[in-house]
Amino acid sequence: MSGQPYVLFISDLHLTPERPLPVQLFQRFIKEVAPGAQALYILGDFFEAWVGDDNLAQTFNQDITSALKSLSERGVALFFLPGNRDFLVGPTFAEAAGLTLLADPTNIELFGVSTLLAHGDQFCTDDAAYQDFRRQVREPTWQRNFLAQALDQRLALAKALRERSEHAKADKKPEIMDVNNTAIAAALDLLTRNGQPIERIIHGHTHRPARHEYRHNGQIGERWVLPDWYETGGYLACDELGCQLAEFP
Repeated sequence: MSGQPYVLFISDLHLTPERPLPVQLFQRFIKEVAPGAQALYILGDFFEAWVGDDNLAQTFNQDITSALKSLSERGVALFFLPGNRDFLVGPTFAEAAGLTLLADPTNIELFGVSTLLAHGDQFCTDDAAYQDFRRQVREPTWQRNFLAQALDQRLALAKALRERSEHAKADKKPEIMDVNNTAIAAALDLLTRNGQPIERIIHGHTHRPARHEYRHNGQIGERWVLPDWYETGGYLACDELGCQLAEFP
């Protein structure tokens, strides 16, 4: 970056004890990269699965939470916007990690640029089966019933849902799992009607890091897609001059 104050964005780490490389990269990122930022925004799928804040007692989850808390205590503001794997993250985790939970989507002012933050799965409307599932699990009744089950049951169900998701993706064309430009436009139209014109969008979910341009109401905006952390770490850094994708080896 330019040497000016900057803000970092990450998503799709899918942290789990079964996949040690992203965990190791994250621990290094917390120590070597993130401390210089004004703020760190986590835009969902930080965990491979989160079945409720009562699972915070697991040693793995405690270690990750402590790493976030250490960053918060160093003066970096932390924000967490949930994804499709960790939408049940709640206030107990937020307090333990020293972060603020955000709704999906959320609009912020980023160095004078009106910026829409989202996980991104709501924009993938060509995948009708997934959107049906997304609506189901976001319903308060479904969530209450799920959280009322024993922890072991929830963990087993989350594992089964992940396996089913992987099998389903294998049979889908890649393009239907990407964002739909009409869905992007609809989100921008809604915010514009509420008096919030958007100049930039930042999201994850698709695991296709890139910068795209879009045109809305005659204005050109930019859409940044964040990388996953399966093989290397990656983040978006933004300052008053703009944004830049970076890889964390």
